[in-house]
Amino acid sequence: YLAKQPSLRAVLRDPRGCEGLTGLVEEQVRVCRRQVEAMDAVKRGAELAVEECQHQFHSRRWNCSTLQGLQVFGKVAIQGTRESAFIHAISAAGVAFAVTRACSRGELEKCGCDRKIRGVSPEGFQWSGCSDNLSYGIAFSQAFVDNPERSRGISSSRVLMNLHNNEAGRKALLAHMKVECKCHGVSGSCEVRTCWKVMPPFRKVGNVHPKRVGSRKLLVPKSSRFKPYTAHDLVYLLASPDFCNRDPQRGVFGTSGRQCNRTSPAMDGCELLCCGRGFHTTQVEVVERCSCKFRWCCSVKCKQCRHLVEVHSCH
Repeated sequence: YLAKQPSLRAVLRDPRGCEGLTGLVEEQVRVCRRQVEAMDAVKRGAELAVEECQHQFHSRRWNCSTLQGLQVFGKVAIQGTRESAFIHAISAAGVAFAVTRACSRGELEKCGCDRKIRGVSPEGFQWSGCSDNLSYGIAFSQAFVDNPERSRGISSSRVLMNLHNNEAGRKALLAHMKVECKCHGVSGSCEVRTCWKVMPPFRKVGNVHPKRVGSRKLLVPKSSRFKPYTAHDLVYLLASPDFCNRDPQRGVFGTSGRQCNRTSPAMDGCELLCCGRGFHTTQVEVVERCSCKFRWCCSVKCKQCRHLVEVHSCH
C-alpha cells in the first residue's frame, strides 16, 4: 500500500506521523517511529517489488495487477497460492534492497557502509571501499515486513508460509551479492586490487521459481513425490485459480483484451492466455528509425520507416 502513496513526507510531518500511515500494524508503527527517516526507502522498496512482480508476470494470465485501496493485490495476496508466495518474497526483498541502498548512499543516520569486511581475501585482493550493508537491510526487513504475520500470534500454515517466503526473498538477495574491484598500480597494472561487495540488480532477485508443498505446521510436503524444499525455495499451499475471468474483488482482471503471441505454445500464446476463447487480429502502424548513417563528425542521421504489424488480442 505504501507503494501507491504519492509522498510519505507530508504524512510523516503531521503530528500523528507514523500513525497516519494506513495499513501498518502496531509494531510496524513502532519501527516507523524509531526510524522515520527509513520510511522513504521502505516506500521505494515497495514500488520496486510491484514493478518487478509486474515484469515477471507480464505474459501470464495473472499479470500482477493492482487495485486502489488497502489491499493492493486484492485477495490474490492472501490466498496461499504461488502468486501470493511471490508477492511476499519480492516485497520482503524489495524493502531489504531499498534500505540497504539508502545506507550505502548515506541517507540514514543509523547505518552506513558495511565496514566488517576487512583484510586480504584468499584470492589476494584487499577488502576496502563501501560494501553494501545488506545485513542491516535484511534485519530492517525482518523487523518491518514480517510483523503483520507475527502479530497474529498463531502458527497457522498460512503464517508459516508467508514468513518462509519473506525469508526466501531476502536469501535470494543475499545469494546474488557480487564483488566489485578497482585496480591500483603504475599505468593501471593492477599490482593491488581493492574490492567491496555490492547487491545485484533487483531483476536478478526477481528471477525465482515457486514450487508446491503441503499445509502442515512445519510445511512438510504432503506427498513423497515432492522433494524437500530448501530455505531458498518459495512454497505455496493452494492451487491457483485460472485467472481467466474478471473478478475485481479478488484482484483478477481476466485476460479479455490482453495481447497474446499467436505462435507461442507457452503461457503468453493466444491459446493459453485467452483461455480457449479465441482472439482477434488488428493491424497497427509502427514508426521506427531506419537506414541510420554516421556523419563525420559527430552525428547519426536516420530516416523514419513505417510498417504494419499484426497485434493479437484475446476475446
